[in-house]
Amino acid sequence: MRSSSPYLSLRRGFAGREEGSGSRVLSRNRVGKAPPERALNSSRITALERTLREFPARSNGEVIVPEVGVSFDTIGEAYDFYNLYSWERGFGVRYGKSRLNVDWVKCMQEIVCGCSGRCLCPALIHLLRTKDNGWYICEHRDVHTHDLSASFGERAHWPSHRHIDSYRKDLVKQLRENNVNLGKVYSIIGSFFGKMENIPFTKRALKTLCGKISSEQADDDVRKTIEVFSEMGAADPEFTYSVQVDDDSRIMNLLWTTGKGRAQYHYFGDAITFDTTYRTNVYDMPFGLIVGVNSHFQSAIFAGVLLHEEKVENFEWVFREFVKMMSGKKPVTILTDQCRAMEGAISNVLPATKHRWCKWHVLRKAKERLGALYGKNSQFKVDFHQIVNQMLTKEEFKGAWLQMLSTYALQKNPYLYQIYETRHKWAKPYFSGIFCARMTSTQHSESANHMLKTYVPPGSAMHVFVKQFNKLLYDRDSEESFQEKRTRLVLTENLIH
Repeated sequence: MRSSSPYLSLRRGFAGREEGSGSRVLSRNRVGKAPPERALNSSRITALERTLREFPARSNGEVIVPEVGVSFDTIGEAYDFYNLYSWERGFGVRYGKSRLNVDWVKCMQEIVCGCSGRCLCPALIHLLRTKDNGWYICEHRDVHTHDLSASFGERAHWPSHRHIDSYRKDLVKQLRENNVNLGKVYSIIGSFFGKMENIPFTKRALKTLCGKISSEQADDDVRKTIEVFSEMGAADPEFTYSVQVDDDSRIMNLLWTTGKGRAQYHYFGDAITFDTTYRTNVYDMPFGLIVGVNSHFQSAIFAGVLLHEEKVENFEWVFREFVKMMSGKKPVTILTDQCRAMEGAISNVLPATKHRWCKWHVLRKAKERLGALYGKNSQFKVDFHQIVNQMLTKEEFKGAWLQMLSTYALQKNPYLYQIYETRHKWAKPYFSGIFCARMTSTQHSESANHMLKTYVPPGSAMHVFVKQFNKLLYDRDSEESFQEKRTRLVLTENLIH
């Protein structure tokens, strides 16, 4: 579900419109009070236990029997009891009419057949209060005006039989937050029941639950995000974040970094990549990472970014705040995608920084624009990659490029003409003398986008992204620690020998 607003509000406002003094009230206060519950008694036999004990003596083969006079502690217990009976018979149930007494306490409740109501099905159980505040069945109608569901598959589609208990809801929430897709979630839950046929709810019900989880995560997202930042700040005194808001106090841009990210930038921040191509979140706003490489040529994450829009002024704010967070140190080289707005912001805020394009983005755009010509088994693709990766001098690059255009009759191709005119931004011979920490390779330039896709689920809220960002940082730190240990062991062995 997407938010109706493209960006978020820091203020808590009214969801509806304002009403005048003489307008009709759209909502009313809830009347009545919760009914007192029957006192708990550990020696009392529940209705379900009683009917199961009596099952061997029944000749009709029914397990659950909602007889008149059966009592329950709560309405919920009665609902679950009648719902089990409906599963056995082949229909579903729902709450029907209820009535309050003079003390505004519920004294009657109907639980009816869960059909649409158009068939006027009379099947129900009629519940009244007992003297000790329990409930009992005073009437049971077992006649239906529609066909009953014969198979388990049909019964599972009744709304009352699509119930997912709280434990499995928590499991689904954790799996979805960790970017496990719907099909895999259903398969994982199926493994707990032995086989898929034993799952007590349908895949459609699971999809509905996932939609509700996404909706709940989007509610009050700003407050939840600030809470996550507070927790990060309590655990990391060097953690800091910056927020840009508009005149209505709505978040436009957000930037944050950790103490370790700032420390790593001090040592490895001469060459960075900034990728904002990942935008599969609930607000359709670009999420991005500012990344470099450490001494083991692993990706080092310096900061996380959330942008309102990819405009020059937004990127200018990000770069100014980032440099401020990093104690004024500016990068020597920055690698980005082919975003013109970002290019303008870099020239304005970081005029001394060398700006180049990530090779991965150039190749991905070539695949999109050239279509079948750039196919899997295309000889053109082989020649194109050879020019991109193996030409060492400007003269070699220019000659090979013109030869490729002539061979494939592509002199008038607009895309190839465009990228040739901007070859100094991405072609290997034009990187001579520019420090890039080997991040011009496809593997390193792709890593930021790939990392986000691995950790951040589609349609995620802002606070979920920040949580997953922390998990990503933890995994990167673990990999770095492993390489540090490995390097120390190698150095120790070399000293010994």
